[in-house]
Amino acid sequence: MGIGGISIWQLLIILAIVIMLFGTKRLRTLGSDLGSAVKGFRKSMQDDTGTDRDAGTEQPNEPATDKDK
Repeated sequence: MGIGGISIWQLLIILAIVIMLFGTKRLRTLGSDLGSAVKGFRKSMQDDTGTDRDAGTEQPNEPATDKDK
């Protein structure tokens, strides 16, 4: 038994139908586009967390006032 009650043979039949409908070239292009989108998203997330972390470490130095004491 496969994923959610679908057997491996049913998955292979669905895969064969998808390949026949779209063709291997179009599926390859779609896969590479999806991969580059995921890489760009990951890079963007790493850049955002890096800038947030850097911004959070710097705290402004304010002079002490009479209210603080």
